[in-house]
Amino acid sequence: MSAAPYITCRELITFLGDYLAGELPPAQNHEFERHLAVCASCVQYIATYQETIRMAKTAMTAPELRIEDVPEDLVRAILASI
Repeated sequence: MSAAPYITCRELITFLGDYLAGELPPAQNHEFERHLAVCASCVQYIATYQETIRMAKTAMTAPELRIEDVPEDLVRAILASI
């Protein structure tokens, strides 16, 4: 086990997209997984993040959910809230 300090949760989140895409350099990937080995909160966060991605992909490909069916007023309200 390394005596080096662990990356922080905030640092882990910064690299999350690259980690899930398998694009982290080996040393950074090692530090990412080292953090996950001791941080149940980050493990749960990643599981939730992955589930959100899965649900979004499902929603976007579901035949009964077409962008044409979304009321224009709803789209404007959502965009105005951003």
